[in-house]
Order: sequence, then C-alpha cells, then structure tokens
Amino acid sequence: MSAPSWDLSIAYKNLDDTKINADINSIELTIKQLNSTSNDTIADLQNALILLQKSTVTLATISSYASCRSAVDAQNPDAKNLAVRMDKLGATLMQSFSPYQDKIINLESQQFVTLIEGNEETGSLSSFQFKLEQDRALKNQRLSVPEEQLLTAMNVDGRNAWGRLYNNLTGALDVTITLSDGRQETMGLATAASLLYGSDETRREPAWQAISALMKTHQQSIAAILNALAGSRLSEYEKRSHTQKVHFLDASLHNSRIEKSTLDALMQVAYQNRAVGQKAGLLMAKLFNSDTLNPWDELAAMPAIAGEEASHYSFDEAITIIRDAFAGIDEEMGEFVDMMVEKKLIDAAPQKNKRLGAFCSKFADTRTPLVFMTWGNSMSDLLTLAHELGHAFHNWVLKDLPIAQSHYPMTLAETASIFAENVVRDALMEKAKSDQDKRMMLWEEAQSSLALTINIPVRFDFEKAFYEQRSEGELTPEQLSELMDKTWSDWYGSSSAQSNEMFWASKLHFSIASVSFYNYPYLFGYLFSIGVYAQREAKGAHFYEDYKALLRDTGRMSAEQLVEKHLGLDIRHPQFWQQSLDRVDQQLEKFALLIS
Repeated sequence: MSAPSWDLSIAYKNLDDTKINADINSIELTIKQLNSTSNDTIADLQNALILLQKSTVTLATISSYASCRSAVDAQNPDAKNLAVRMDKLGATLMQSFSPYQDKIINLESQQFVTLIEGNEETGSLSSFQFKLEQDRALKNQRLSVPEEQLLTAMNVDGRNAWGRLYNNLTGALDVTITLSDGRQETMGLATAASLLYGSDETRREPAWQAISALMKTHQQSIAAILNALAGSRLSEYEKRSHTQKVHFLDASLHNSRIEKSTLDALMQVAYQNRAVGQKAGLLMAKLFNSDTLNPWDELAAMPAIAGEEASHYSFDEAITIIRDAFAGIDEEMGEFVDMMVEKKLIDAAPQKNKRLGAFCSKFADTRTPLVFMTWGNSMSDLLTLAHELGHAFHNWVLKDLPIAQSHYPMTLAETASIFAENVVRDALMEKAKSDQDKRMMLWEEAQSSLALTINIPVRFDFEKAFYEQRSEGELTPEQLSELMDKTWSDWYGSSSAQSNEMFWASKLHFSIASVSFYNYPYLFGYLFSIGVYAQREAKGAHFYEDYKALLRDTGRMSAEQLVEKHLGLDIRHPQFWQQSLDRVDQQLEKFALLIS
C-alpha cells in the first residue's frame, strides 16, 4: 500500500459535523454551571473537578481533531478557525474553574484528604491526587484569581497566537531548490525537509541550502515570534516571583516532573561525553568520504558504498518491519500496529501544505492514538514511524486508567518512543545477512547518538542562553544566528563542517507556544530508554509486563519516583546517565570496526 492518510471519522465526520457544535454546547453548559455554583464547601470543589474533567476531555478531542486536520493542510481555514475557537473556549473553561482551583491549592492538609475521599455523587477522587499535589506544590507562585483569569484569557490572542503564526507561516511556504544542472523544483516546505532524510544526494544539499535561504528571508518574522514567546514567559515568571524567585527553567522542570539536580546531572554527563556524539558524526562523515559532517548530511540515509545501492522502503515494507519487531517483544505489541493500520490512524502521505515534523496525538474521549508524519521512503522515515508508534503504544496501554492518571511528562513520554526505535533496530540487526545490513543499522545508531547527545543539547544550551539574554531585551535575527553558531560549534566541535546558523528559525520546537525547552526531554528519554531496554535480556519472559507496568506509572509519579520504583536507581546522580552513554559508545565502536 502507499503511504496512508487518516480516517478521523472516529471523532467527527467532518468539520461541519453537528456533533462538534453539540459538544461545544456541552462545554459551554459546564462553564455556566461553574460560574453559577459556589465554591464554599468541599463538596462544591469535588463536583467542580468532575465537571472540569468531563469537559476537558471533550474539548481536547475537538482540539485534536482540528489540529490533525490543520496538520495535513495548514491552509485549511475551517480547521484553523476551529483550533482558535477551542483555544479560546479552553481558556474560558479554565477561567471558570480558577476560583475552585485556588481553593484546592490552598486547602489545609486534612481538608485535602477529605477532598480526595470524594462524596456519594462523585465517588472516590483518588485518581486526581497526584495531579492536584503537583498543582499544590506551586502554591507560592499562584497569582490572585482575577490575575490568573486575565493571564489565561490574554494567552489566547497573545502567546498562543505567536505559536499559530509560526505553523501558519511555515505551512504556507514553498521551497524552490536549484539542482547542480540548473534545473529548479518547487515544493512545500515539509516535502523539502523530508529530502534531508533521504538518499538523494542530488537534492539533499540544494534542499538544505534552499530551506536555510528561505528561513533567512523570513528571519524577521520568526525572530519576532521567538522574542514574543520568551518575553511573554519571562514577564509571567516575574509576576509569579512574589514570594520566591521563579527561574525560567522552573516551569519546564515542573512540567517534566524532574528535579533541577536531575537535569544538572544529565547535562553535565552529556557535556563531559560530547566526544561520543562527535565520534558518531565523524564516523558518518567517513562514509560520505569527508573529514567532517556537512549539516545537510546529518539526517540522511546511509550513503551507498561502491557496488551497493542505498536502501529505500515503501510504507508497506516499513510497517511490516515494525510490526514484526514489536511482536518480538510481545504479540500484543504487533497486534497494536495492525490495529493502527486497519483503523487508518496513521497519516504519512505527502501533501503540499502539510506542516513540518512528526507527532503522536490522540482523541481523549475514546483514548484513540494518532500518528502523523510525511513519508519519504528512507530508513530514517521507518524509524520515525517506529518512534511515533512507540508514543501511540504508550497511550494505548494507559487507555483503561482514569484520565487524570494518563497525562505523562515529556521526559517519560520519550521512553516508549525511543524504546520502539531500539526494538526495530535490534530486530533488523538480528536479521542482517551482510555487512551492508549491519552497517545500515549501526549507521542509524550513530545518527541517533549524534542527534540526541549533540543536537538536542545544542537546542537546550541555545534556548538557555537566549532566555538569559532575552531578559535584557529582544535579540535581532543576526544575534540569534550568532548565538546558534556559537552553541553549535561548542557541541559539534570538529565533527561538523559548518554550523546550521538558521536552525533557530527552521526548528519548530523553539516556536511552540504551549511549552518551553522542548529539547532536553529527548536526551532524557534516549538515555533512560537505553537503561530500560538493557533489562530485556536479563528479565526474559517477565520483561514485557514489567515494561508495561513502568509505562502505566508514568502519569502518576515523578521521574525520580518512577526510576527508583522500577529500576532501583537514582537519576539525580551522574552515574545513571554515564552507564547509558557508555553503551552508546560501545555501539559506535562496532560501527567503527565495520567501516574501517
């Protein structure tokens, strides 16, 4: 089969489906109920929690539907309008709940215990406990109810609008690449970006150069987006510092459910071992017959060695490989892949106005996972698909848990996705019949180590330095490029032929409105998943159930608690991360021997 498109009818038939308006009306009714009910008693707070959860699930389902339709066609005005409408409705819902939330956050300990016990109408509310305890931990950062409501309302057409602008802008851009013979080809930005993952050397560098030039053309707009997002967050953090200083990393750490000591240990080990990732880049460069790695080759498929042809994969071939690899862990995982295909929950068909990137989403009401990407027939596409199906499987194993316990942080989200990549790589390695096949798998290992131990820290250090400088004023596009160049050189060292100075503009992660520091969780997940995967052989038949148990706890524990419970280790210590990086280095040594 060719790369498929979604069937989203499990949620709504189309953007004109009358069920959408009916669901919106139900959310508006909840808002009226919250606004007209007192919040004086514990029972009032308990009932409000149930009302909020029901409407939040409905709203999330509509929002996911709108964003999925918009992702496939960034120029669809109805999808974009629905997304904005849901953003505003969600803000109104949270404003209505704000007085109740304020009361819950400020409850005395015994009152909180009574709240969690529930009442005859609500039943036990124990599933809310972990989430509410997380909220209560931010008591000293809380603003007054009117201020919280104002902030929520203003973000709709403020911070969130800047994020939408980036998606709308990049979704509408066409890229014209100029080939070495002078011929020109015009395509959507997402399609041009997919060329960077392939084996077509005639188009890869032209695509990279054209994307960089296009980003420079729009650098003023994108710089304005980054400055506005960071400036908005910094202003909020300053207002929340009424009791104690709120650092720009605090919100990210809280949302990632990790302690500062854990992040410090992670980044310290990564920096001290950056030679490992640099080694990966130099080994990759060797197969390109180069002393250093060009940025347009960093994501590419392994180049063909003389007498061999670069591998291409149809979507059908890729999904079979992934299905079989997942089934190697347990048949239930293989059946999950079958279900995703049969129910048309994967969208991979190239489209002109598709947005950049790949992601996993879900419909909250039915707990249905959804996978989005643009297929380009490369091994990198195969592993991207495995990565997103790993996310989808994570959502699937939580489907029977209370909804309040199904929200996990990014740090732990990347566990299942990178685990899935490792499963597929290992399965392919086991079937490898030639050195060419083995080289290809180890190439992917090297490429991942470069991306996750070098490129991800570049993003973190760039964003950290950007926030430090942004507190003094806006940065110009030239300053952003200079900062990216400096950070790139510091991490890549001699492994990179030149820096990707426009990366701050082309990487959409920097322009996401809902979250800052959308970077280090990938490094966390990469190294953590290596530690989890290392248990596969030791645990044998017990591994799969233990793995699922770990995933099921990701929505109701901090990262430190999860690792201590399931691995008996402390991620606040550098030794935890060093062990995983040592395993990465061992894989790179195998690659070096094969290409020597």
